[in-house]
Amino acid sequence: MVYDKKILVPTDFTKVSDNALGHALLMGKTIGAEIHVIHIIDNKKNINEARMRLQALKELIQRENEVEIQTIVRIGSIFEDIDKVATEIDASLIIMGTHGLRGMQFLTGGRALKIVTESSVPFIVVQERPIRPNGYHKLVVPLDLHKETKQKLSLVADMAQYFGSKVHLITPGETDEFLRNQLDRNMRFAGEYLAGKNIPYETEVTESKSDGFVKALLKYSAGVEADLICIMNFHDNSIMSIFNQSYEQQIITNEAQIPVLCVNPIDTYVIDKAMFVP
Repeated sequence: MVYDKKILVPTDFTKVSDNALGHALLMGKTIGAEIHVIHIIDNKKNINEARMRLQALKELIQRENEVEIQTIVRIGSIFEDIDKVATEIDASLIIMGTHGLRGMQFLTGGRALKIVTESSVPFIVVQERPIRPNGYHKLVVPLDLHKETKQKLSLVADMAQYFGSKVHLITPGETDEFLRNQLDRNMRFAGEYLAGKNIPYETEVTESKSDGFVKALLKYSAGVEADLICIMNFHDNSIMSIFNQSYEQQIITNEAQIPVLCVNPIDTYVIDKAMFVP
């Protein structure tokens, strides 16, 4: 079978990277994607061992799943090579595990955060919570004042159609009339866009303003038992400052262990390679 979609999964053979692979397997089956598993080493003397471990993992997976697996060993750095490999193989999505706050060192700080923020394809970051049998059935989509937040709706809509998902749109409860009107326009746009694709959705305006929105977002997401939180990365320029050190840890390492889809704006996110186009 020829696959036109590819999912890249970094592994260090830990429980959380195995869980990321579980997410990728269900996603791959649902959308018809080939899974590429990469293990990055820092010394070529370990290359034979790495290849053997990946081959054993591949054989185990393919005994239990009807999905194509390719394995990659790369000598380099996780901070620099994941996106390079994603570009080389023309990946549509990267799914990566994190160990929560204790394992966030590689996702925080200057060059480390580039793994997500400078990726040319969307990223799903997962913790130890396994993907549910019906996949990403409940999607929470926060909307802020940036017009670019609308860009993620195409990806969200495609995912919703594959999984039969319901989308939960949520905005901060700004009291300033100008800000509130802009948020309302974004909410209406999103609702009309989803309705036009026959995707069920509901809306929520939090009691918190933008400065408390992340906490309210996570509380709401846990309350509706969300399967995925879909955010747009604006580095330090977002009104919600989603990706400053404090907030990105709160979202990606949320206590409910809800996976997080991170989409970069159009200047770095390659629209014509969107993952879910049939």
